[in-house]
Amino acid sequence: MGLLARRAHSKWELRRKLVMKGFEVEAVEAAIAKLADLGYLNDSAFAHSLVRRRGALRGPLALSAELAAKGVGRLDAAAAVAEFGPEAQVASATRLAERLFAKNPAMSYREMLDRVGAKLIRRGFPVAVVTAACRSVLATAAQQPED
Repeated sequence: MGLLARRAHSKWELRRKLVMKGFEVEAVEAAIAKLADLGYLNDSAFAHSLVRRRGALRGPLALSAELAAKGVGRLDAAAAVAEFGPEAQVASATRLAERLFAKNPAMSYREMLDRVGAKLIRRGFPVAVVTAACRSVLATAAQQPED
């Protein structure tokens, strides 16, 4: 219970941690089954929670990879990432692009795609989302009067 009190875990993740701590596999399986029956351990809820928390900083590709690394099944991961729709992806990517663009506001569109776009792609955002975010940031910057 101490592990679950700190943060949510997937079944696979909790199983791995308990076995590494030296608990017998049969006891671990029984504990995981009991926790799942009581509603304390739910891979689907874990996946949705992770996507909500990390969606501001990562795109759907990175989120899917993180869920797979934590042992969440494909169906649960796909359902959770599906809630992170295109509009939310563009909004998250735009917020990140604004922060990155503020460091060097004299960038051209091509420079922005090369620098900011590459960082967004590494964070798991699709190319179409990255392009939309970069265009949005540049359009907003062009509308703002210079001091």
